[in-house]
Amino acid sequence: MPGRGPHRRLKLKHRRIPKRKAAIAGGAVVALVGAGLTFQSANASDNTEQFTAKKLSATAAGNLANTLSVKLGGDAAGTYYDADAKTLIVNVIDDAAAKAVRDAGGKARVVENTLAELKTARQTLTTKATIPGTSWAVNPVTNKVVVTADRTVKGAALTKLNQVVKGLGGKAELKKTAGEFKPFISGGDAIHSGGGRCSLGFNVVKDGEPHFITAGHCGQAGSQWSDSAGGAPIGEMVDSQFPDNDFALVKYSGSTEHPSEVNLYNGSSQAITKAGEATVGMQVQRSGSTTQVHDGEVTGLDATVNYGNGDIVNGLIQTTVCAEPGDSGGSLFAGDTAVGLTSGGSGDCSSGGETFFQPVPEALQAFGAEIG
Repeated sequence: MPGRGPHRRLKLKHRRIPKRKAAIAGGAVVALVGAGLTFQSANASDNTEQFTAKKLSATAAGNLANTLSVKLGGDAAGTYYDADAKTLIVNVIDDAAAKAVRDAGGKARVVENTLAELKTARQTLTTKATIPGTSWAVNPVTNKVVVTADRTVKGAALTKLNQVVKGLGGKAELKKTAGEFKPFISGGDAIHSGGGRCSLGFNVVKDGEPHFITAGHCGQAGSQWSDSAGGAPIGEMVDSQFPDNDFALVKYSGSTEHPSEVNLYNGSSQAITKAGEATVGMQVQRSGSTTQVHDGEVTGLDATVNYGNGDIVNGLIQTTVCAEPGDSGGSLFAGDTAVGLTSGGSGDCSSGGETFFQPVPEALQAFGAEIG
């Protein structure tokens, strides 16, 4: 690339965007940050007798959530973190479980649906309503599975979807989005291959060797990748998983530098020191080679997205962040924490939209890699 020496630095470039401090907790905890939601919206009981929950950091709340999940077993029905009150909210199904939560320092909330019932609802959707242009994810705040249909779902397909959701009663609700769900195939710094342009996600280390991760739908194992259109290869894709998952691993070749950082598009960079799980309500930023940096909020976890043509991806992070073709594989991050890889979504960065991300911790575990 013109003007660059033999040691090329390939890093994600972003412009700085002011953001609220993100509360990052364990994957089992959901953050509620001024969402204007009430407990009554989930048909739940607050159990607001004389009891004061412990003030907890997001990390401490995550640890408590994990402990209570084991202790309560099937009586647990989801947890989330109230960042304003700094308390852990634990959904339970009976008063005995509520007492155990209060004794441990959390705030109990008796809800209608158990996690097992919501899981069964998701299985019903998978069996009866796997329709291109739909997605679903559990929202512990509403204690329901939120089903979303894009603008392509209409006619008989929409009627069928409505019937399935209605049949689930209070376990699910249906929403519409104006855009169209699709992988952003054409996402950080641009990376190029014969199949098109995507974006680098995060630099990682596997078996002591430098690699980077990106979206699986960007290419196949064995494909060569460059940091410029038609440029010399900087690495080879050694593993790619899509659909079901959406992540890929590229091994660097040559002398390309690989700092664990995100370029903020203003001459400075953000160090990336770790990977972390997303939480509902978390404020995040996304970078991609088409639209650079945009921010937004995590709105759902463990989402299933039906992109069409049989391409169904599970376990995704749902957000309000916009993205466009070319942003695929790019980084979703909160401060110095790597959170996700851009998969796909609807809308664009002019009219807005929603985007889904492959969780980074899952990709790292699958590849036996770590941020670095």
